[in-house]
Amino acid sequence: MQTMSFSVAPLDQGMSFKAKAYQSLRQAITQMDIYGGPSEIRLDERQLCEALGVSRTPVREAMALLEQEGFIRSMPRRGIFVVRKTKAEIIEMITVCAALEGMAARLFVERADERGMADLHEAFDRFAEDGELADHVLEYSDANVAFHQSIIQASGCTLIADLTDRFFIHMRAIRRVTMRRGGRAETSIVEHRDIIDALTRRDADLAERRVREHTLGLARHVEQHCDFLD
Repeated sequence: MQTMSFSVAPLDQGMSFKAKAYQSLRQAITQMDIYGGPSEIRLDERQLCEALGVSRTPVREAMALLEQEGFIRSMPRRGIFVVRKTKAEIIEMITVCAALEGMAARLFVERADERGMADLHEAFDRFAEDGELADHVLEYSDANVAFHQSIIQASGCTLIADLTDRFFIHMRAIRRVTMRRGGRAETSIVEHRDIIDALTRRDADLAERRVREHTLGLARHVEQHCDFLD
């Protein structure tokens, strides 16, 4: 069992204590390496109260909301844990994201400006120049997540953004851990270049297909290389 090991952001004085605690805890959970270790991450209520500088009531209220949203779960006589998805659940989640991200890519082609296109190029050109991706896997993983988020945001579809946000914590964590397994980073960067090429050419059909296949490739990678999730 892993104990809580992450930092929480300072609380915004213009919000209620419950809202402050919720925002800070959700952000902290988002940054966790949920699947990087062999066991669940346990949250210590007293530790959280001390870190946030508030009483137990707002922390408990925030945790109740996080549990309703599926980020954490309370287990009698054991404590409160960050939710880890099973392998089957993750593959199903990735499959849904593939469809949503594919449509986002189509909308990106129709709506993104030249600055949006340039940002995608800049995010990955530096890794090509390094020529040593293996030494920058974690940095590349963060760029990978930002790449997918950029396409979704630039699509201009609020519903796609809202739906994918429900999966974001787990998608970020699983993308991070898979980058270190089975050559996923090397495959990913090649596929990203192909996606950027399709987006730059404003080929909506090709962009949608490449993004969808790229994300489905992640599902296949999880199936083949992530037995530790079972």
